[in-house]
Amino acid sequence: MAAAGGLCRAALELYGQLRRIYEERGNVSEEPYLFETDVEICLIDDSCKSPVESFWNGSNTMYVLQKAQHHEDSDPVEESNPGDILEASKLVPKEGSGPMALPITRARWLNSLYAMVQNPNMTHLKIRQLVVLPPLWIRCDSADPQHTYWLGAEPLKAGHKITGINLYTVTCNGPTADKTCFPNLEELKTEHKMRHRSSTVMTKGFAQYELFRAPSVEDTIGDSGSRVFVDMTWKTVDKILETPPLTSTAMLNIMLESGDPGSSVYRVYRELQLLLTLAEGLKTGVTEWPERLESESAVKLVQEFLTDLKKMMFGSCTSGNGNETEEIKSDSTAAESAIKSIFSERGDLDFAEQVWCKMRSVGSYQEVVECLSQIIKSLACGDIQPWIHQGSNSLLSKLVQQSYHGKMETVSLSGITPIQMLLEIGLDKMKKDYVSFFTGRDLAALTDMEYFISTSVDLQEQVHRVQKLHHMLEIMVSSTVFLCLKHENIYLLTKICMKYYKENPLNEKHVFQLPIRPALVENFYQNDHPEIWKVDIISGHGPKEVKTTWRVSTNPPFDHMTSNNTGLFLNSTVKGSHEERMYFITLAQCSQEGEEKPFGSFLVQTHKSAVQLELLVLLVLSLCHHRPALLTNLLSLGLPGGSWCPGRSASSF
Repeated sequence: MAAAGGLCRAALELYGQLRRIYEERGNVSEEPYLFETDVEICLIDDSCKSPVESFWNGSNTMYVLQKAQHHEDSDPVEESNPGDILEASKLVPKEGSGPMALPITRARWLNSLYAMVQNPNMTHLKIRQLVVLPPLWIRCDSADPQHTYWLGAEPLKAGHKITGINLYTVTCNGPTADKTCFPNLEELKTEHKMRHRSSTVMTKGFAQYELFRAPSVEDTIGDSGSRVFVDMTWKTVDKILETPPLTSTAMLNIMLESGDPGSSVYRVYRELQLLLTLAEGLKTGVTEWPERLESESAVKLVQEFLTDLKKMMFGSCTSGNGNETEEIKSDSTAAESAIKSIFSERGDLDFAEQVWCKMRSVGSYQEVVECLSQIIKSLACGDIQPWIHQGSNSLLSKLVQQSYHGKMETVSLSGITPIQMLLEIGLDKMKKDYVSFFTGRDLAALTDMEYFISTSVDLQEQVHRVQKLHHMLEIMVSSTVFLCLKHENIYLLTKICMKYYKENPLNEKHVFQLPIRPALVENFYQNDHPEIWKVDIISGHGPKEVKTTWRVSTNPPFDHMTSNNTGLFLNSTVKGSHEERMYFITLAQCSQEGEEKPFGSFLVQTHKSAVQLELLVLLVLSLCHHRPALLTNLLSLGLPGGSWCPGRSASSF
């Protein structure tokens, strides 16, 4: 009796806490809540990446329960009040650790409590107003023979009334290269039909192929770096690991990190780095100069440039602008020359832009001061009368305009002034470079570029927007050179990127998605192994729809796998390798209980008292936790398989 009463108290405590977290979701701390000292409760919404998205596409809002992460010196049995937020000091995981899984018996217990409080027939719990809670997912330690990694429960409802519940079990094995252990598709379909008493099923396929991957420029670990992959979806799957048909729906996914030395626009990236260095120096007063872009010093290059301009003024040269442009181009590397059709130096560089080209190899504050001193002196003496673009707003451009009238304001080259002057001319020049690329290739109109080149914001924000332009440039160039996408695809990709960057800050981890025809990337995937392949077997419609998902992946499918099994999973394949690909095998199954089975009939109709009901529930839960085989035998002796029993899951029954 006491044990049964404790069961009800635990169920009500869990319900109360889950309900409170959900109702106060706009005001609660980002820290997870603690339940019974060992369980963290996190409320996930659409602002977070779903940890179960690879096998479940239900509600965007859900509870995730996992093992609480304590410091070693904390007391694991220390009492805490239900609903208390975990102290930050107790939640700090060890360096490099991920979310922790609960023991499978504990997870089954929690899933059972949730199912109890979401069953409207459990009237003895005396819940005054039963609230339909978001779905619940529990991380499991896979200690059972089936290697269960997730248990889930999702209430089914009609309006505000709960009509049933979906119970989920997700298991995983591997990695393995032995494809003989893969099931036959017909076997999976037959098992699904038997489980759900379905006469017909439909199948949907999904495959992901990696087209390109490069490690992070910063040599960091994890998912950093560049990656291009394609997701393929299609209806009617004929066999396991089949190649997607050309009638599939294909989505190209591009995550690109700028700064790859092998990129055809790497020199432009280096130029941008100087711009960022100057902006940081202007903000903090400390400048860490990047590696020089040219072998010669900036002072020498500026001296030679001014000498040539002086000769032009006095007729020593007959083709001023042509020679200037040719000189600028001669500074380019052989690699740039080879790809100049993609991004080459403009031929209409004005005086300020050419000064930037000479000074982009500066390596110290003193060099900047010395170069600008020479330039201002030549302008003041009338030795040169260069031309500049109309609308240039830099201080140097204003000095050039004043020099036409023989009267220039005095500029003190001290403090941050030299850094700001160089930053201004660099910004002007690079903005025009990016505009030239996007408008010159008919990827955008000038009106589309206005946000990115606006001078109505401060210099720091202007630099930030130029960074966005460069990231878009790298994406377009890589898509053109590597994927050989057609203009119509690059045009649409440009629109997608511009829309994102007009609304969001710079994010090189963002995955840009472009719908394409499979034929465009057919050569990349037809003879390759997929990174992910899965089949969904579906029956029923609407709220009565049930699904079995069989999935293989080259990477561990769950983030708590690696934290619980440190060193167990290794990257076993290399892109382009002829070795057999090793796969993790995931199976997600659903058991649906509700009114038509009938809804909770066995528990409610057979037992006359709440005490008898509680004792039976306790017995069932105990069997679920410790003797799943015995429970199966008990059911086979005559317990109705259609009743909605708390704790019943695909792995237990």
